[in-house]
Amino acid sequence: MENFVASVQQAEAALRDLFEPTPLQRNDHLSAKYGADIWLKREDLTPVRSYKLRGAFNAMRKLVGPDAPGHFVCASAGNHAQGVAYACRHFGAKGTIFMPVTTPQQKIQKTRVFGGDAVEIVLTGDYFDQTLAAAQAFCADQGASFLSPFDAPDVIEGQATVGLEMLDQMGCAPDLVVLPVGGGGLASGVTRYLRQLAPDTEFAFAEPRGGASLQAALQTGAPIALPAVDSFVDGAAVARIGALPFEHLSRFSPDQVHLAPEDRICGTMLELLNAEGIVLEPAGALALDVLADLGDLSGKSVVCVCSGGNFDFERLPEVKERAQRYAGVKKYFVLRMPQRPGALRDFLELLGPDDDVARFEYLKKSARNFGSILLGIETSDPANLDTLVKRLDQAGFAYRDITNDEILAELLV
Repeated sequence: MENFVASVQQAEAALRDLFEPTPLQRNDHLSAKYGADIWLKREDLTPVRSYKLRGAFNAMRKLVGPDAPGHFVCASAGNHAQGVAYACRHFGAKGTIFMPVTTPQQKIQKTRVFGGDAVEIVLTGDYFDQTLAAAQAFCADQGASFLSPFDAPDVIEGQATVGLEMLDQMGCAPDLVVLPVGGGGLASGVTRYLRQLAPDTEFAFAEPRGGASLQAALQTGAPIALPAVDSFVDGAAVARIGALPFEHLSRFSPDQVHLAPEDRICGTMLELLNAEGIVLEPAGALALDVLADLGDLSGKSVVCVCSGGNFDFERLPEVKERAQRYAGVKKYFVLRMPQRPGALRDFLELLGPDDDVARFEYLKKSARNFGSILLGIETSDPANLDTLVKRLDQAGFAYRDITNDEILAELLV
């Protein structure tokens, strides 16, 4: 443990060649909301807008030399790729970065900008497993160094510098640290570092509900592959937690892992954007989203790690949509509308003063005298939609609420 602490301190000192410590900021909005001192460790403000640069840099610095800059390979669709690219350019090393063909152009372009002439981007595979296999085969063939995003000692050591900075900036140990978990590199590094230097600090872990690999591993006693993963929280949607990170996290209880619904995360992202002007990606909002699940935080000092801010604003309409659905202020119906004069007016008269028609589209005429309509309604209070449903029933309209029907909503909405 002493060797680990000393190694983290050396890694942190080396990092200063790249960037200053990321800010640790007390957030007045969240502090008032929870009656606590809520601090945000702003990893979204590194040069690549995520903490991944720390681990990539630390692993790379131990392998490069003046006469052997090295060749590094990684597989990533996001933050790890950008961290590796940035570090390659810093060291003058060659980097080959494998990304799925389905990777958004915004992420591809940012990786190219960070790496410049030092990196080559290879697009291959529709799914990440295919991309990873191609990267590992290429690495073996070229004799290059493969940089894991989380399952390597030097990467974990680099991510642990988040905890070092946190303690230095606070000047004391926080009562609670909330850490997002994907592959587990950040969580294992920070908890291992603070275990010696802040033994009284407690921890809570945040995972997306559709990618709870740490919780599954703690419940079974070993890392297991999830049968399916929801990819929305792409920075933390990992099917199997890393073997090495789990060695350091296995001492925790499954009760310390809190699952964040993907749609609720969208609401948290919008709250931070609208109230504080903070732009977070879904994984970056994980730790903040589970604050509501942690019980009474009154009087406690709580640090939440905002792990990343690589958010493509083209996704903003989807984020808003999902947040509204989760909050219950937007619903979708398939409505059977009589094909007669005045039928539309009869329906519109059922709407309340705060109800707004956000979608109205004929799907088909199901019979000569009726038509099927896709209907989207936005309102200011979930109770308004309950009232609308009662009015539809009283008026004799036939309808189906498809808001939470994954198949129909995906096909029609």
